[in-house]
Amino acid sequence: MNEARDLCTFNEGALGHRGHVTFSVVSNANEDSPSALSQVQSRAVSELLRVSPVADELARRFQEAGFSLALVGGSVRDALLGRLGNDLDFTTDARPEDVLKIMRPWADSLWEVGIAFGTVGAQKDARVGDVVQSFEIEVTTYRSEAYDRSSRKPEVSYGDSIEEDLVRRDFTVNAMAVALPEKKFIDPHGGLDDLAARVLRTPGTPESSFSDDPLRMMRAARFGAQLDFEVAPEVVAAMKAMADRIEIVSAERVREELNKLILSAHPRKGLSLLVDTGLADRVLPELPALRLERDEHHRHKDVYDHSLIVLEQAMALEENGPDLTLRLAALLHDIGKPRTRRFEEDGRVSFHHHEVVGAKMTKKRMTALKYSNELVKDVSRLVELHLRFHGYGTGEWTDSAVRRYVRDAGPLLGRLHKLTRSDCTTRNKRKATALSRAYDGLEERVAQLQEQEELDAIRPDLDGNQIMKVLDIGPGPAIGQAYKFLLELRLENGPMEYDAAVSALKEWWAEQG
Repeated sequence: MNEARDLCTFNEGALGHRGHVTFSVVSNANEDSPSALSQVQSRAVSELLRVSPVADELARRFQEAGFSLALVGGSVRDALLGRLGNDLDFTTDARPEDVLKIMRPWADSLWEVGIAFGTVGAQKDARVGDVVQSFEIEVTTYRSEAYDRSSRKPEVSYGDSIEEDLVRRDFTVNAMAVALPEKKFIDPHGGLDDLAARVLRTPGTPESSFSDDPLRMMRAARFGAQLDFEVAPEVVAAMKAMADRIEIVSAERVREELNKLILSAHPRKGLSLLVDTGLADRVLPELPALRLERDEHHRHKDVYDHSLIVLEQAMALEENGPDLTLRLAALLHDIGKPRTRRFEEDGRVSFHHHEVVGAKMTKKRMTALKYSNELVKDVSRLVELHLRFHGYGTGEWTDSAVRRYVRDAGPLLGRLHKLTRSDCTTRNKRKATALSRAYDGLEERVAQLQEQEELDAIRPDLDGNQIMKVLDIGPGPAIGQAYKFLLELRLENGPMEYDAAVSALKEWWAEQG
């Protein structure tokens, strides 16, 4: 890389007048695509000027205290992509205690959660044009960090130069900085070129980078999924060779990277990379195990590919942004198939009760990854219920069947609708249309009964106190049995008048002796 490529400058003719702003790059890179470079320049200047009110003000405070400050990493990458948000990352030569002194009088709020790793966080409101915006800011001291062969936590040491800080970054597209307030663009590892090529490379050798922090292997898959970038061949090769190193990283850190990947715009790309490199064998082994199976209804594609298609189809049904519960359920819904596979006499392959086995496997894997109890419960329940629709066949649903379906799904009903619809990946258009119509009919029946009976809150027609009064007994197991009987009666027949419910309860009680 030409040394002249290292420094670029954002030149401002008149702050706030974007038509007078230029972005000069001291480089011969990208000569074949000047229009693309011009677009990158324009986006970057626009984004950086937008955050100038807060970034420049903060930089001047550091400058007055004798320290330097630079916008860095993902913030610079996103500015170049035209997608910089209000979460800003900075790096500085000031030590954390100095950062606190500089920022405490300036920030609206301050937190020190990451101070052990050299990071100070802050929130600052600033006027941008005619609007006051809130910025979340993190300032991190120049540092280098590395794992030893057995530790789950990185050892942190501080550096003295921004070049030393940038070389420790995970990928070249995250190893760019803009020194403030002069807005000097620092790119010693060709990140701008890789950004234009939409490729992920490491500043040094990938082996050295992944040895420093093995979680970067999962970040490669995550950034590929988030940015829709390709991962360089040498990086993929290092991921395959060093996949076992991910085992020293804590379950919590692995889980967070996996979440970001699954919630990205292109999760299939990232998940496929995890599987192909062997990382999934260490962090989510149930996924690659699906490659060996054949689905009894979709023999033209294995269960692994089917699961990724279901994930993508579930994403298309999301209404209020990415839904982690739905996406995890879609990805994991068939993981019970390898353990339940049977070869039938007629040549078919069956997976009886794979939804029950899969629910247990889902709970075990998500618990190992330290997911919350609530999320584990919800995803496992969706996996368990994902075949319930097919159990009723394609005929007319009875009222009692609809009530039971709604009761069993509970607050997950909306997600179960989406998961069930997504689970149809057949290429047979006639069959796909028939299944879609059948589910349309079910949703119509649910809506009708909900309107008639307030189905979401199904209860027996008599409560516990009324049961005790009618049967003239006190609290005990018999009350629970009576309650269950009345609930089944309610599900089967719908609402009952009080006298009819009392009569049915007394008749049942007499049969109990």
